[in-house]
Amino acid sequence: MSLFRKIFGSKSERPREELKSDNRGKYMPEIKLPIDERFTINFKANGGKFLYCENLNEIFKNLNHIIEENNWGDKKVLLLDNNLENKFKNSNLKSTKKISESAFLLTTCENLIANDGSLLISSKQIFEKKLPELPTNFIVFATTSQIVDNIGEGLRGIKSKNKQKIPTNITTIKHFKSGDEKDFLSYGSSAKNLYLLLLEDL
Repeated sequence: MSLFRKIFGSKSERPREELKSDNRGKYMPEIKLPIDERFTINFKANGGKFLYCENLNEIFKNLNHIIEENNWGDKKVLLLDNNLENKFKNSNLKSTKKISESAFLLTTCENLIANDGSLLISSKQIFEKKLPELPTNFIVFATTSQIVDNIGEGLRGIKSKNKQKIPTNITTIKHFKSGDEKDFLSYGSSAKNLYLLLLEDL
């Protein structure tokens, strides 16, 4: 064996090591993150607060923590959805149907949109109310099976689930930073202080 080969290694061995450490070429397709990971990253970037729960007990526990953290214990919650009211009946919530009496809204959503971290909602959740009319504070209960890639996929899902009557007032909530700092991208939209209670159901 040559002295140089012993010191510098053989040429045939080197390219393998170099390939491992090589960066991906600029024309290689992007590595796509899993859909739930993409949603989480984009949702947090929008200013949303995210609580992952493995079962309903964790949902109730985290809901109580949110209420304690914000001193909403003696305040009323806006609960427009009767099914949701029934699900949370043991949570000692003081519910109301009047916006003026409520400190926060507890609702579900149609879908969670992975590519921009927004929430797709419709008249099933907020009836014919406009987002600016609703409380600034939102607590949204959703499941991992509601995560879709984009708005188009979410809209197709709404259409296929509601063949008899498609819900109206379909909109997305995307800006979850409460406060005065506004950028031109969020101009005209209603920022919400939003907590997401996400239940694992897959």
